[in-house]
Amino acid sequence: MRDGSPRLWPYSPANSPIALPDRPVLCSTQEVITLLRKTNSPSTSVTLSDKDLAAWLAEFGTETESIDALLGAQNVPPIAQRRPILLLGELANPYRLQDINIGPLPIFPVRLEGVCKTWADGLDTREAYPGVHHVTLARTPGWWEHSHLGMATVEQMKAMMAWLENGVRGSWRPVKLGEGCVRLDDQPEIPPPSKADISWDGTVERVDLPMPEPTGPMLDLSTLMVPVHTRQGCYNHRGRLARCAHMNQREFHDNLFRKGSSHRWNEILTVQ
Repeated sequence: MRDGSPRLWPYSPANSPIALPDRPVLCSTQEVITLLRKTNSPSTSVTLSDKDLAAWLAEFGTETESIDALLGAQNVPPIAQRRPILLLGELANPYRLQDINIGPLPIFPVRLEGVCKTWADGLDTREAYPGVHHVTLARTPGWWEHSHLGMATVEQMKAMMAWLENGVRGSWRPVKLGEGCVRLDDQPEIPPPSKADISWDGTVERVDLPMPEPTGPMLDLSTLMVPVHTRQGCYNHRGRLARCAHMNQREFHDNLFRKGSSHRWNEILTVQ
């Protein structure tokens, strides 16, 4: 299904990154195309290598064309010549991707486990007030939530990192996760834990609920690039995190931003 121009994608700077894809899509400069799966999902106990992941994602397409045919029609590399990157916040928004002008990018739903999306403690002033608060990662044992996987070329990855940094070199860093789990997900509609589901002993926040059954295979974290904020890390609200799942951008800016301290990024996330 062809969903029209990315400029028509629902988007509000004040509520980013709420309006993000809830299904596999191919986002290009001209249109957003819904992708369908051609075969059954691999076992949930499997960990996909980079080659296995590319082979599995190459099975997606429309009713009449494979994803590689769709990419080839736009004269860009096929899935096998792309690498996985975790798309946090606006990096998964088709409207924003057209701003960055990186060209066609396949996007797939994934589930994060043991790590959460949280607001980076820094403001990008390129948008109208209050600007854009980007998204980074932090550990939370037992947590799960929906996110997005992009299959990008090396040049696309460089363009996304450069856009995040906005001329401030070293403010963002591409890392490989040393904890948590990222898996392909067939049920992105499953909600994450609520605030009430998280306990805190004064040092560690953790989820007390059992995790929903997985619906897709795990990704090899050694092959997955993840951009994280490294200047101030993420917000520290009296020792606790401001998770994107519990607080939209406007609420974060009005109620928490610059009213507390920040976690050092390498104290809240282990990398390889």
